Amino acid sequence: MNNNDTPDGNFPANSAAKPARDPAADEAAIRAKLPVEIAGRIRSGRITERRAVVVAEAGDLGAKAREELEKLIESALADLPDVEEVRVALIADRRRRMIIAVGSGKGGVGKSTLTTNLAVALAKMGRKVGVIDGDIYGPSQPRLLATEREKPMSQGDKLVAIDSPHGVKVLSMGHVVPPGKALAWRGPMAGKALGQLVDAVWEDTEVLLIDLPPGTGDVQISMMADSKPDGAILVSTPQDLALLDAARAGQLFEDGEVPIIGLVENMSGYACPHCGEMSDPFGAGGVEKFAKALEIPFLGRIPLTMETRQAGDAGQPPAAGDGEGAAPFLAVAQKLDRWMKTGAV
Repeated sequence: MNNNDTPDGNFPANSAAKPARDPAADEAAIRAKLPVEIAGRIRSGRITERRAVVVAEAGDLGAKAREELEKLIESALADLPDVEEVRVALIADRRRRMIIAVGSGKGGVGKSTLTTNLAVALAKMGRKVGVIDGDIYGPSQPRLLATEREKPMSQGDKLVAIDSPHGVKVLSMGHVVPPGKALAWRGPMAGKALGQLVDAVWEDTEVLLIDLPPGTGDVQISMMADSKPDGAILVSTPQDLALLDAARAGQLFEDGEVPIIGLVENMSGYACPHCGEMSDPFGAGGVEKFAKALEIPFLGRIPLTMETRQAGDAGQPPAAGDGEGAAPFLAVAQKLDRWMKTGAV
């Protein structure tokens, strides 16, 4: 009998097989090595035969961004214990265009201005963005994005989104109906119109921001049924009356199982253009307190400034520039971009 054999033919105890790996622990170790915005894209990760194999979501990325993502994952995992090689497989499950609703239960709180500037800020960050003017009866995006005299082309039975001067595509009933003409449509017709704007030709646009009208009526209900958003941003001024209406809008999204990305406090403080002194005509901090009470992320404050008002009227969104007026919008856009990548702000 060979000295290395036992009487029963099994291997001796001192040559026991190598312990099996724990797949869950391996995947956790892989995720822990990655930045949060990349970890949110990981669909699976395993380590086998000294090789880390990672499957990551990249359907919303262009060719260059996909290449960069692959390199970042390989670099981050290069020093994992027991790993000599990193292989990355990129998949495209999220080809569907993402839809983000910007809403509030009350009019006059600055939803349209916020939507425009968030879109422009996201475009500056490299996102391919489109804006839908969901306010069928009172469209304002044509002026805010300097496309008032533009008319959309058609492709078959679909409208083709208009290119604005700020790197953002846009569609509005203000592009279709002659300026100044009132729309005397019943609610269902307005809801159908919104569906046509969403279903238009947006080419390679990866995210649509919908500037919703005030309230929780037919347009919102039709959107929830036909073009359910991936998430919603609520906008409010700090005073209690506006917050009550924002709560109603939030309830609509919650009932429709649409995640609330967070709340933005608009018109948060007014800077006197003459002396620079700050005042709070609508109160201060109400939205942040409201968000904390409801355990909803607070995305930031947008001050009420003469620059923002004048720039909006001129079709020159502050976010398109590099001045102080751009900073608050950029800060909120960065949180939205993080949410789109990871599901958290």
